[in-house]
Amino acid sequence: MKDLKKQDLFCSRCYINGEWIDADNKSTVDVSNPGSGEYIGNVPDCGAEETKRAIDGAYAAWGPWKALTPKERGAYLLKWYDLIEENKHDLARILTIEQGKPLAEALGEVSIGASYIPWFAEEGKRAYGQVIPSSRAGIRPITQKAPVGVVFAITPWNFPTSLITRKIAPALAAGCPIIVKAALDTPFSALALAKLAEEAGIPKGIISVITGDAVPITKEVCQNSKVRKISFTGSTRVGKIIMEQASSTMKRLSLELGGNAPFIVFDDADLDLTIKCAIASKFRNAGQTCICANRFLIQKGIYDKFLAAFSAQFDALKVGYGLDSTSIIGPMINNTAIEKVERLLADAVKKGAKILIGGKRHSLGGLYFEPTLITGITREMNIFHEEIFGPVAAIMAFDSDEEAIELANDTHVGLASYMMTTSLGRSWRVSEALDYGMVGVNDAALAMSEVPFGGIKESGMGREGGQEGLLDYMVTHYILMGGI
Repeated sequence: MKDLKKQDLFCSRCYINGEWIDADNKSTVDVSNPGSGEYIGNVPDCGAEETKRAIDGAYAAWGPWKALTPKERGAYLLKWYDLIEENKHDLARILTIEQGKPLAEALGEVSIGASYIPWFAEEGKRAYGQVIPSSRAGIRPITQKAPVGVVFAITPWNFPTSLITRKIAPALAAGCPIIVKAALDTPFSALALAKLAEEAGIPKGIISVITGDAVPITKEVCQNSKVRKISFTGSTRVGKIIMEQASSTMKRLSLELGGNAPFIVFDDADLDLTIKCAIASKFRNAGQTCICANRFLIQKGIYDKFLAAFSAQFDALKVGYGLDSTSIIGPMINNTAIEKVERLLADAVKKGAKILIGGKRHSLGGLYFEPTLITGITREMNIFHEEIFGPVAAIMAFDSDEEAIELANDTHVGLASYMMTTSLGRSWRVSEALDYGMVGVNDAALAMSEVPFGGIKESGMGREGGQEGLLDYMVTHYILMGGI
């Protein structure tokens, strides 16, 4: 890959048990730049055998790793963090070329992703146990937190850096080795992180990165009793499959699955702040985020003002190649993603919705799609119920607080939600009534290292970030001390 200051960050082999390997059968998978369509390189198409070796290596490395003190494990993490910061511009460039998002946005992702590492390096020191008061004399019941064991992480293509670091950092801090299955659309960001982990001196087997067909790899993981936890970010459909397959060995699961985020705007909202949050939430990564606004629910008293102010921002949303510094919205990841957006728009228009702006593939061609504004959304439309995952803002009106809550909660998923209001009382009442794992009130930037990120209902289980993110990689040991 050209223009990298540190050329060896571009790795095209898997990193397993401290070694850079090809697939046993030498087969590879080609990777293309979604912004230009150009060939980037290829990565190994690994399968069950390579996965088993990675698991065996991680299991062997687990004992010495968990025997280290939290401070010692944290020191390794901090060395890794320093190298990521030192090479963040190269990492951002790799990310943009393989994923498509604008370079400034990619740099932001690298920085946010890196922030999880020092936070968990410190939080690992605070995995406290308890001495529990007992009703019997002469005993002391105590609890301790211990690492769950070998972890297997499956990461998606939309955030190929930050969704890896926020899984690896708590796993290592807790005392667990981890194997990462990188998305085949965006494998090079994961392999670059592995390269820096190697340079940080993290012992072999503690971090491995594998690429290849998800079916044989996941099958081996789910059946292998040495893997004690799976962390998956992706679709609800695939999450359910993993949950079913992993039940045979009773693995712990962290599943961060699909969303259908409502963005509720009340009559008393600060309009300037609302528009700023709406644009950021909807169009970041071309709308390809699990927490982006999916349904804009606008109270009728502010509807016309919101629509006028919101639509006025669309001209500034320049679509273009991610390495062009003027680009705001990059390409979508592949043609399948564009076809889904087109299907949802066609269904909505057929049922009475109106496209005000955009609505078609961009004149740039390739995988670019116009920022789109569509109004008149109803429950009968698929776009109300399905995750759009594209640069489409779907607008509908409501009358009362109760109607907004009912519309927002009318979905089988429950990841993120947003509301804009200047009323303190309404902020509490509505946020507590929203059936979601996360609620943004007058703010749309939910992800931070110190907070628990995750959903409820069919959006999954477990949390990433915060104290909960560490404890998801740990188990509780109860010890009864008698004869005292």
